[in-house]
Amino acid sequence: MKVTTDPDSGFCFGVNRAIQTADNELKKGNTVYCLGEMVHNQIQMDQLKAKGLKVITHVDLTDLKGKTVMIRAHGEPPETFQQAKEFGITVIDATCPIVTKLQQQINYSFTKGEKPDIQIVIYGKAAHAEVAGLNGNAGNAAIILHGENDFSKLDFSKPIRLFSQTTMDAEGYQLLAEAIQQKTTEVGNSDLVIHKSVCRQVSGRAPALRKFASDHDVIIFVAGNNSANGEYLFGICKSKNEKSYFVADIKDIDSQWFKDIKSVGVSGATSTPGWLIDQVADYLKKIS
Repeated sequence: MKVTTDPDSGFCFGVNRAIQTADNELKKGNTVYCLGEMVHNQIQMDQLKAKGLKVITHVDLTDLKGKTVMIRAHGEPPETFQQAKEFGITVIDATCPIVTKLQQQINYSFTKGEKPDIQIVIYGKAAHAEVAGLNGNAGNAAIILHGENDFSKLDFSKPIRLFSQTTMDAEGYQLLAEAIQQKTTEVGNSDLVIHKSVCRQVSGRAPALRKFASDHDVIIFVAGNNSANGEYLFGICKSKNEKSYFVADIKDIDSQWFKDIKSVGVSGATSTPGWLIDQVADYLKKIS
């Protein structure tokens, strides 16, 4: 049985940068308080906590006067930074640069040179940490859409500036944008600006992953159970290869999956550490 690892799998740039930032601080012997889980992978989080990382919530900020708090790759709304300043908290900002740029674009649309009746629209998941940061840069007045079912929130006759959470499905965003464009055209509104804000590293994985899934008899997809990106990418694998299996680590692997097969592909989410993907691949090689 030949085992092949997907070369595009593992941490995206933003998550990897945040993990390295935390590791560097922990190696100095500093206590690192992280506002929310740094990555949606429990195994990686357990490792960081073992080194001294402490996960906190916004409620905890009032008790951390004079301490150091890290902002994860998802980013935070402006009010979080203001609150930290008021409490004398030192901030380590590990926001993904791509997210930071998007926050700035949204803030510009909200504050400068735009019409008073403009609608800032964000394609994303309302409960996602990144969306909270994006919305905060629009004065918490953005309209959050997860699909056409949310179109009742929009006035298609008024100006629209459309953005997307960086980790959303690029194909889904394109379809949504086309549907909004059709609606605005129907009512004679040409004041629609569609921003290309989906992360290329995330969106670019879909076509390659479809081929990777099709090229192997079995796919083992490694991700945390709370990873939205993992759920999305696993769905792509499953759509191309019915023998695709979702695992958090080697404990979830069933040897029965590999009877009479010649090749196994191992892939993972952008929130899955590379060392964990390699660990799964090494285990499969041992049992082959």
